Amino acid sequence: MQSVIEVINSKTVFGDRVVHDGLNLTIPKGSIYGILGPSGCGKTTLLREMVMLQKIDGGTIKVLGHDISNISYRNAQKLRQKWGVLFQSGALFSSLTLKENIALPLVEYSSLSKELIDDIVDFKISIVGLKQSDANLYPSQLSGGMKKKAALARALSMDPKLLFLDEPTSGLDPISARDFDALILRLRSLLGLTIVMVSHDLQSIYDTLDLVSIIDNKKIIYEGNLDNIKSVDNEFIQTFFNNKRQEV
Repeated sequence: MQSVIEVINSKTVFGDRVVHDGLNLTIPKGSIYGILGPSGCGKTTLLREMVMLQKIDGGTIKVLGHDISNISYRNAQKLRQKWGVLFQSGALFSSLTLKENIALPLVEYSSLSKELIDDIVDFKISIVGLKQSDANLYPSQLSGGMKKKAALARALSMDPKLLFLDEPTSGLDPISARDFDALILRLRSLLGLTIVMVSHDLQSIYDTLDLVSIIDNKKIIYEGNLDNIKSVDNEFIQTFFNNKRQEV
């Protein structure tokens, strides 16, 4: 199966603290792939490295065939337009309406007419399950679930084939969280997405993920599907997947 992302022997160091020491994983095209692990293991750090918000200290990360640990500024800017990112808090601009937030990448990175941008934004609002009447609301007027959906619509505005989600159900009530999971599955099918997700929501993990990698003690200690995950001899896996409470 064709891979979209490869992490090869990557290393991450913060001061005198080694966070990752030789990570290896492969994310296949079309999959919903989860990055899991205990608190402080560097899940979001790895996600940030994949989207070039942070440099690795060793090894290689390849995204869509490009070695991002050795890429020119111009090629990096082009590559960034091929993925979307949903940050944990949504990261909407508070001074812009929902519609203006979604339109922003198109305004900044395309030469499309205002009319065409408006049509694209209306479509993105629709496919994430928001109403057109929500378009002129500001982030402060949106519920938590609406903010997540608006941020997701913005992440999809440039028609990416690769989508990164950092704790997408964090802060949502159980009903909204399961609604968001169902939305992710629909969008994967509708848009042909490959999705990379950091999560600690056990229900979401079982409902949405095809494959997982688990970071523990600076390494990937498991990569694969969830079918036999409980048989893996690892304290975090045994604690987390047997549904005992643990901060992750």
